[in-house]
Amino acid sequence: MKPFRTLRWRLLVLIELAILGVMVALALILSATVRHTYLAHLEDQLTVEARLIGDALAPALASGPPDGFLDAEARRYAGMLDARVTLIAPDGTVWGESHEDRTRMENHLGRPEVQQALATGRGVSIRFSHTVGYEMMYVAVPVEAEGRVVGIARVALPLQRVRAGVARLQWTVGLAAIFFVGLIGALVFLRLAPAVGAVRDLSDALGRLSAGDLEARVLPRTDDELGDLAHAYNRMADRLRETVLALREEQARLSGILERMTDGVLIADGEGQVRLINLAAARMLGTSPEKALGRSFVQVVWDHRLVELWEACRERGEEGAALIDLGPRRPVVFQAVVTPLEGEEGAALVLLQDLTRVRELETVRRDFVANVSHELRTPLATLKALVETLREGALEDPGAARRFLERMEEELDRLDRIVGELLELARIESGRMVWQMAQVTVVEVVEPPVEALRPLAERAGLTLTVHLPPDLPPVLVDVDGMRRAVANLIRNAIQFTPSGEVTVWAERMGDEVVIAVRDTGVGIAPEDLPRVFERFYKARGSRSGGAGLGLAIAKHIVLAHGGRIWAESAPGQGSTFYIALPGAP
Repeated sequence: MKPFRTLRWRLLVLIELAILGVMVALALILSATVRHTYLAHLEDQLTVEARLIGDALAPALASGPPDGFLDAEARRYAGMLDARVTLIAPDGTVWGESHEDRTRMENHLGRPEVQQALATGRGVSIRFSHTVGYEMMYVAVPVEAEGRVVGIARVALPLQRVRAGVARLQWTVGLAAIFFVGLIGALVFLRLAPAVGAVRDLSDALGRLSAGDLEARVLPRTDDELGDLAHAYNRMADRLRETVLALREEQARLSGILERMTDGVLIADGEGQVRLINLAAARMLGTSPEKALGRSFVQVVWDHRLVELWEACRERGEEGAALIDLGPRRPVVFQAVVTPLEGEEGAALVLLQDLTRVRELETVRRDFVANVSHELRTPLATLKALVETLREGALEDPGAARRFLERMEEELDRLDRIVGELLELARIESGRMVWQMAQVTVVEVVEPPVEALRPLAERAGLTLTVHLPPDLPPVLVDVDGMRRAVANLIRNAIQFTPSGEVTVWAERMGDEVVIAVRDTGVGIAPEDLPRVFERFYKARGSRSGGAGLGLAIAKHIVLAHGGRIWAESAPGQGSTFYIALPGAP
């Protein structure tokens, strides 16, 4: 900032100009007053002198113009008075002159002071004298003798002394003005220093405050109004800081709530620009908050149904809702609720409730009911057919009746197995299963199910082999539950292997113990591999009439133990199922 543009210098210049103007006006007034007073005093003085001269020379003027006498008298009086003396006849002829040759002087009857003297008894005139070459004051009085005017006595004095006196007065006033301007300027400059400093401090603090520095404060320098202003600023800054911090805390709290909400929240202003969007809404709309903010609502949502709902609610000023299914483009289903906001025309709050998981659960429920119905329909239909056959006469044939009863027993066992597996799966998924955890060896987990299923493998013409290294660490498991999981994998391998062998082995991989079951069966297609652990899934080529719940039960048992389960397979090359369990501490 330039120094002469500061408040201190502007105030100083303003005060100095005011003082200078006052001093100039005072000088002019005093000069005019002194000149007027001096001229009035001089006029009275010259009037007295002219009357004295007229009274003394009245007899001479009455007897006519004696040669040389009046000139001599005029010079004598002029020497005594230090003035110019002129004696004029009633007709205007100059009879006596102290400074010039009167014979060369023109008639003075027309001079203003002479005319005024003859008319009023005294004449005064100030003018430039061409005879002497400078400005003079003329005072003329009539000279009377024996009741008649016998002449006019005029006394003139140069005004140079008046001008010199006025000039001295003006010079004195000028010096006084310079002295007082300097003195008052210095006093004002020093006196303004604290005030200007306080104003500068306040200006700097306001600048810092407007820039976001909430700690900007002012140290009061004075005890006057500026000090009160500094205290008021500090109080205002304190309240502003408290308000801003409270707003920031509230904003952080609201932002945290918005970010953690599972429902999407989006706010569009009156011009259709997105002003707020949380992560949930951005995720459902396939964008990010950074890309969405500041863009138009239409560009962000890219769905005509949601745009139409938004526009309709804005036009009507009423809340509206709709179910939006993005379909193949993005497998997301959400309930959209648009609420117009008060205070800004056209602004609206859009709430997106993600129903994708609900839709998936509904789909799972429908599939579950359909699959259960399908699995139960076959044994029930077989039982019904067997019962009808027995009722129609098969009971009379003991051999046939025995075969039908054996078949009915097989179907009942199948129903019992399906119901048992469903109940077990429901208990595991609901968390109601109580696990009896114990630290055991891998052999204790694997050997019992292998031996239990060996006869089944032999009947299927398969070789069942086991490879268990002796240095495997123990595992912390529910023995019965984990045996059930391993048994399900072995049974699944037997069911999907027409011929060949099924191999069970275990190994240590880092902190985990991996149990694997490999078969040489038909394998699993790549598109079906991710679904093998779903309920009721049956691989193509299966020779079993199982319900497809074994792998799903195995999966939930392993997950309940904090482990992992997965499968690797290729069509025609068999499959390998893995169970990874954390080692016992």
